[in-house]
Amino acid sequence: MSALAREAGAPSGSVYHRFADRPALLAALWLRTVRRFHTGYLAALAGEPPVESAIAAVETGVRWCARNPGEALVLNAGRTAFDHTSWSAMDTAAAARTDAELRSALRAACRRLRQHTGRDTEELLLVLIDLPLAAIRRHIEAGKPVRENTVGVVVRAARLLLNAKGNDHERAE
Repeated sequence: MSALAREAGAPSGSVYHRFADRPALLAALWLRTVRRFHTGYLAALAGEPPVESAIAAVETGVRWCARNPGEALVLNAGRTAFDHTSWSAMDTAAAARTDAELRSALRAACRRLRQHTGRDTEELLLVLIDLPLAAIRRHIEAGKPVRENTVGVVVRAARLLLNAKGNDHERAE
C-alpha cells in the first residue's frame, strides 16, 4: 500500500482511507476492470442478428484490450492473481455477480447462435472467448500493443467459424 501511495504521489493515508487493506485494493482493481470490459462486450453480444453481434462482441473485446493494455493485463492474469480468497464477503459477492452476468450472457448468445450456425457450445465459446484471448495474450504479455491487424484477423476468423457451412462440427464431437 505504501509503494502504491509513493508511485501515485499520494499520501499513504489517502490510500488507506479508500482501501482498508491490500485485498480491498486488489478486489477494487479486479472488479473495476471486469465491469469496464463487460460494458462494451456484453452490450455487443446482446445485439441482433446473433452472428453479427457475436462478431461485434469479439471485435469490441479485442479493441478494448488494445486501447487498455494495462487493464487487459489484469484480465489476462485472472482473479486468482489478485488474492481473491482474501477478499471481503461484499467483494466476493460482487465478483460472483459479474461472473453470473457473463455466464448468463454467454448462455443466451450460444442459444441464439446455435440456431443460426449449427455450432455446439464448445465451438461457440472458442469463438467468443478463446480466440480473442489467444490473439491478444501474446502481445500484452510481451508488453507490446495489440496491432490493428490482430483485430482484423480475429474478426475474420470469427466470421469464418460462425458462417462455415457443413457438418464439420459433428466430426469434432
